[in-house]
Amino acid sequence: MISYQLFTETAVTSLVTQMNTFIPTVGFWLAARVDMIVFVYAFAWTFVLSSVIPSVLLGKERGVLVQFFVCLTLTFLAFVLLDLMEIYAGTSLAQLLSFAILFTNPILAGLYLALPYIVMIGLDVRGRRKKAKAPADFTETYVDSEELVEQNYQESQ
Repeated sequence: MISYQLFTETAVTSLVTQMNTFIPTVGFWLAARVDMIVFVYAFAWTFVLSSVIPSVLLGKERGVLVQFFVCLTLTFLAFVLLDLMEIYAGTSLAQLLSFAILFTNPILAGLYLALPYIVMIGLDVRGRRKKAKAPADFTETYVDSEELVEQNYQESQ
């Protein structure tokens, strides 16, 4: 999550610059709103993580408070982990940001920014498939059982 927040600005700037060469009016409009765009993309990743982690840990029985504490923990870790890496691992922010050069490539930047949305769509599709499958199984079981009872009744007469 920390790397996503660190590299998001580079990726967004790369895409806005690329957009500016093809569609200058849209590129200029987006360039004036880079901070907002970075916030939306950073929020998307935080949202995905805060939705998935409680589901994995607690299953479907999670409450709003649990989700709040997961979000709070993720936010706290985003601030503290960089300091801990500097103190204990000798890794500086400059070393981490050196990987940002990868995201000056518009294709990699686009894929990088699309990642949380791809995860959200994948989780949503997977969840809908499970919901659609469950009633069908129940219906088949119920219908099969009812047909069995009817056949047994007719055979007994």
